[in-house]
Amino acid sequence: MSATTPGITSEAGSAPRAFTLRQRLALWAISWAGFLAIRAIGPTLTFAVSFEDSPPDLFEKPPVIGVFWHRCVFPAAHFFRRQGVRVMTSRSFDGEYIARIIERLGFAAVRGSSSRGAVPALLAARREVEKGFHAGFTIDGPRGPIYVAKPGPVLLAKLTGIPVVPFYIALEDPWVLNTWDRLMIPKPFSRTLMRVARPIEVPADAGDEEMARRHQEMQEALERAREFAEQNVRQAGSEKLPVHRWKVRGD
Repeated sequence: MSATTPGITSEAGSAPRAFTLRQRLALWAISWAGFLAIRAIGPTLTFAVSFEDSPPDLFEKPPVIGVFWHRCVFPAAHFFRRQGVRVMTSRSFDGEYIARIIERLGFAAVRGSSSRGAVPALLAARREVEKGFHAGFTIDGPRGPIYVAKPGPVLLAKLTGIPVVPFYIALEDPWVLNTWDRLMIPKPFSRTLMRVARPIEVPADAGDEEMARRHQEMQEALERAREFAEQNVRQAGSEKLPVHRWKVRGD
């Protein structure tokens, strides 16, 4: 596999955003710095996975629609790299550098967000999921508010019949950036704990009320996963918290 995977082009509104020379230089520097940081620190991490009520081979049987909070994008990018996961990314400056980083890690970025190009990007994601690829959403992105889930994955689940799988990856004593998402950067050789909530199915005939209930269910599952992982990351693998030791694919 090559070092990068090309992004997915949605149909309507798919023209790339124009950036200034200063922004292009910043994008080059930030994207390479982010990629090299993930490749340097990621292999030193010890990953453990805890399932709320899901089969241990859940991610081995594509596709699923994975949703997680923006702040744990660093460990998630390492954990799921080189698997061709399709990830919804914003057309903003922040979304562009994230797209460039993850494409170097073997993801495919589907440009669009809740504010820009949402409908064509969602349709593009639908096509990719129906081909058998996992889809991924940093669900409170691109700019927050933190821990408030957007509705896109629930609609995608309704359109495709593919379940939504909320998860969270906690880090042991991470560096936390002073950004809207409180982005976590793992310290080398630290422990991580991924908590996977039970899958959420969305009926194809779901009306507005049912969609609202499933959206709330996703929100609550994301919070349960975050609270569990953050409270238990230091005990991961001990007798108090049995977990699955996970070898990250692509190593």
